[in-house]
Amino acid sequence: MSHPAASRLLPLLVVLASASVLGLAPILVRLTETGPAAAGFWRFAFALPLLLVLVGRPGGEGLGRPSKWMLLAGLFFALDLSFWHYGIVMTSVANATVLCNLTPVVVTLIGWLFFKERPARLFILALALAMGGALAMATGAQAGQGTNPPLGDLLSLTVSFWYAGYFLAVKAARTTAGALRVTFWATLAGLPLMGGAALGMGEDMIPATAAGWAACVAMGLMHVAGQGGVAWALGRLPAAITAVTILIQPLVAAGLSWIVFGETLAPVQALGGALVLAAIVLAQWSNRGGPGTKTGAAPEGTAPA
Repeated sequence: MSHPAASRLLPLLVVLASASVLGLAPILVRLTETGPAAAGFWRFAFALPLLLVLVGRPGGEGLGRPSKWMLLAGLFFALDLSFWHYGIVMTSVANATVLCNLTPVVVTLIGWLFFKERPARLFILALALAMGGALAMATGAQAGQGTNPPLGDLLSLTVSFWYAGYFLAVKAARTTAGALRVTFWATLAGLPLMGGAALGMGEDMIPATAAGWAACVAMGLMHVAGQGGVAWALGRLPAAITAVTILIQPLVAAGLSWIVFGETLAPVQALGGALVLAAIVLAQWSNRGGPGTKTGAAPEGTAPA
């Protein structure tokens, strides 16, 4: 009777560790000394060599050729990071991280509107909680938390839609390729897009100090360790368990932003964040019997970062 629980222990620990690593992302973005999109460019640039080694190693899957879904995943991920990195600069780290984690709610909503997959009543409650929580976080932002909190909140909220597209594209790509190959090609496809966005916005591309370069390198390592760890665990855990566990990411980000940047949550923001996290949990519970919730059949890419 204890075997199933024991077999889930290692993947669960990997998800917790990976989500904690991904919680570093908004902190590192602010420390890169570059523009927001440029930070994403360096994240991809420093992740690619390590991904290349992992995919091309003896006994590995090999590079192969990219499918249209891998390239589409790269496009959506580039949009995801561009909007989210600007949101991180314009609003608080906590707001930016919690709002972008509305992806599970958005994916279910898309299935309802476009694929006639009617959700359970519990999802309707989750959607109402999510919208109320997002509104509370946006209206409760304190002065000094970012350069333009309302716009930053809006950009962070749209990230959930871009990551929903990434989520669906990776899910389709994973039917013919492994997680590392999909991650490699999506990252490679997103690299010139992030560079083009940074140049088009006139951003600073080069960090001014060694500390800025260190943050850029750390983002690349974080990308491989965080995304790779979650992708590995998703093949071994039910999607509902993974999606709920991954919610440690915004908690880690909020704690680090308090330590590093002195950002504290107003009571209204804290309440809003709790409502959003509760909404994501309810959205997952409402789909416990749906596709992709069985052990070993979980889709990739649940956690935006």
